Amino acid sequence: MTNPEASFLPGDISMKSLHRAFPSLSQKLDLHRQLGAIKGDLEIIEERLRFQVQEFDPGISGYVSYAIESNGKRIRPALVLLAAHATGKSTPQHLDLAVALELIHLATLVHDDIMDGATQRRGKPTASAKWGAELSVLLGDCLFCHALKLSTGFPDQSISRKIAEASNEVCSGEILQTQRRFDLKLTIPEYIKIIAMKTAALFRICTELAAVLNNCRPDEVQALRNYGDYLGIAYQIYDDCLDLVGTEGATGKTVGTDLAKGKLTLPLLHVLAQANDAERERLHSTILHGSEENRLLLLSQVVERGGLKNAVRRIQTYLDQAVASLQVLPKTKYRETLEGLPRAVAEHVATLA
Repeated sequence: MTNPEASFLPGDISMKSLHRAFPSLSQKLDLHRQLGAIKGDLEIIEERLRFQVQEFDPGISGYVSYAIESNGKRIRPALVLLAAHATGKSTPQHLDLAVALELIHLATLVHDDIMDGATQRRGKPTASAKWGAELSVLLGDCLFCHALKLSTGFPDQSISRKIAEASNEVCSGEILQTQRRFDLKLTIPEYIKIIAMKTAALFRICTELAAVLNNCRPDEVQALRNYGDYLGIAYQIYDDCLDLVGTEGATGKTVGTDLAKGKLTLPLLHVLAQANDAERERLHSTILHGSEENRLLLLSQVVERGGLKNAVRRIQTYLDQAVASLQVLPKTKYRETLEGLPRAVAEHVATLA
């Protein structure tokens, strides 16, 4: 019996060949060079994050410490601090904001790893791999609640309200994504809406609220809001590309979970949209019932039919929009750094196009 995918999917493919074809996906995205202007501020953030461990019951402080000391990129705190400096100055309230938003992000990672069955995160075992799903769910809940408690310390109640609203949006986006797993009717606009909720929401309030705390003009607040939104969407599309054809060495986390869990991301959605009826039926069969080998062949088809390149073009469009959003801000080294972040990501993925 012939392989039903044979007429649509190439037969000689491996993850190694994909990585040779697209070497940037096998390399780690390093943004540290872009953040030299706020190195001192980021060191303070690390100290403040470690201090939060003391705020928990001693019986669980070890779990909290493990989640916090994860050597992450700290992109969200960096965005808060850069937006603060670019619109005036960084204040103690900006540091509080950065800590609260990073804790929310860490909580979502703990929960994400449970749902995805991931065993690695930033090169270390995930909380769920170490202690099981039950304890890890509660650990994520503790981090969420502590972050929201910190957010109540802002004199302006609108700040804490926006943080709560964004947290709700992130969780709602995760629910919608889970709800649409294996949903072959998912459209690209619906996918963009979901990632704008689950990822861009936190990027957005990092930059927007930093401007609000500096009492910026409405057009400046909107500009920073747009910047965070565009950058967050681009970053999630990039992350989805890594899950398809990245390496655990480059990402520091378990890869290949999206397709196995039925998450239809932009590269695959592009291929589905371009396929004819017969091809789409075979693709659907692979997505819903295919073996691991079939799914590997499907990844090669995503590359061969332009799904990855289409995703990269969209990434670059959103990154260009992020840079353009900053034109209303005064020209400073901090605005240049904000502009440099999306350009660094664009340069990293440029070889895919």
